[in-house]
Amino acid sequence: MNAHEQISDLKTRMGQSIIGQTEVIDRLIIGLLANGNLLIEGLPGLAKTRAVKAMARNMDASFSRIQFTPDLLPSDVTGTEVFQQTDTGSTFRFDPGPIFANIVLADEINRAPAKVQAALLEAMEERQVTVSGTTHKMDPLFIVMATQNPIEQEGTYPLPEAQMDRFLMHVQITYPPVDDEVEVIRLVRNEEIAAGRETSGERPAPIPQEAVFTARSEIGQIHVSDAMDRYMADLVQATRTPGNLSEELANWIEIGASPRASLALDRCGRAHAWMNGRDYVDPADIRAIAHDVFRHRISLSFEAQGSAKTADDVIAEILRLVALP
Repeated sequence: MNAHEQISDLKTRMGQSIIGQTEVIDRLIIGLLANGNLLIEGLPGLAKTRAVKAMARNMDASFSRIQFTPDLLPSDVTGTEVFQQTDTGSTFRFDPGPIFANIVLADEINRAPAKVQAALLEAMEERQVTVSGTTHKMDPLFIVMATQNPIEQEGTYPLPEAQMDRFLMHVQITYPPVDDEVEVIRLVRNEEIAAGRETSGERPAPIPQEAVFTARSEIGQIHVSDAMDRYMADLVQATRTPGNLSEELANWIEIGASPRASLALDRCGRAHAWMNGRDYVDPADIRAIAHDVFRHRISLSFEAQGSAKTADDVIAEILRLVALP
């Protein structure tokens, strides 16, 4: 199979474990292909952790889960120097932390204090960790998928804007429709039954890492026209100067998106086009991922919050007002 077929197979396998969350699966794969980190937000029990585990289980990749808690220390994430006595003398040996994996699930990231959250910054941005003055590189395949619960405030530490901006996309998971929930019940019941009996069937071979690297190379060749470049820049500029589009929009946005938003639109738009079998980016690709790219990069005004406007409402208005190329 070529890279596109292998990634499509990965999507199919994940869909067998995650019912009714096709868009979430797409976003996880786009993040993997675009070589970015994801923030996944949703109420408890909506399969945030299960979705990330489903990806890791079907790939030839190492996986680690970090359960963030208020008493977590930076060394619990990055690793630490350990004193070791040998035949030739004593030395310090670096003991890698759980961050040294291909796919890292940072579960409930907003429960850890700022010092631990900051320890994650270098790994996410620079793909390396520095401990005791020594820099340790991450593997070529490295992605952090962080989850957070939007309703609990006690014992949590909201992520600062600077760290939020380092996430490629902010993916939201909502309640499934009734028909999908029926399928979820049956899926989990069958999994429990299967776990209680011996099965002789072999699991399919995991998707190799090389498929991801090949896909990334092909995505890099996706054609993006000058008009599409301008469209992406216009969308980002609209978040900074909303008064040029409408007075109402200007009253809704306090702070606009950074240049990282433009880069994220480009990377995610090309990955979206590649997944849909096209060798060029069109406006539909950008509009499909715009909410996930902008959702955590714009700050709403008090007026917008008082009017019960959400970031998605504001983004939808921007997409409506900015002219298509």
